[in-house]
Amino acid sequence: MASRLLLLCHGMTAAQRAARFPADEPLEDSAIAATSALTAQLPAFQRCWTSPAQRARDTAGLLGIAAETEPLLADNDYGRWQGRSMAEIADREPKAIAAWLADPSARPHGGESIRDLLTRVGAWLDGQASAGGRALAITHQAVIRAAIAHVLGAGASGFWRIDVEPLSLTELGSDGRRWNLRQRSAVRES
Repeated sequence: MASRLLLLCHGMTAAQRAARFPADEPLEDSAIAATSALTAQLPAFQRCWTSPAQRARDTAGLLGIAAETEPLLADNDYGRWQGRSMAEIADREPKAIAAWLADPSARPHGGESIRDLLTRVGAWLDGQASAGGRALAITHQAVIRAAIAHVLGAGASGFWRIDVEPLSLTELGSDGRRWNLRQRSAVRES
């Protein structure tokens, strides 16, 4: 049975704009209008999930969508780096950030490794392959990167080579056995 899965990245947050590892935070004011404008561009779907994070739930709310919270769609757990900027960590912990960027199994922040994220997202995605119909998942850049890397068989080496913009929409299609990347489009924030 054919399945379509739309992965919508939540709107811009202050942490993203400041290149900080996210904490549970709301959308920026500019993202609120851009998210509301997206409503007319979304195709119909039968099921919807959202990450437990406020920024994903806020995105669903602005779209008028009653979504089921799915813990497996949570952002990567950045441990003690949450709320801190990449520049700050690079200054204070240069070896730790270098290890994290080079080794997908590294957890210098005490949170989740990139490999763990890839495994979690890949397992969730595989579980949805034969569901049939069209579904929407409102989630995070890292989760969408992991999903694309999984679908393309790119694994951890491909993770850092995928850019996902706020409010971008990624479409995956499945024939019940495997997923394919169907299209990517971005909705630009003003």
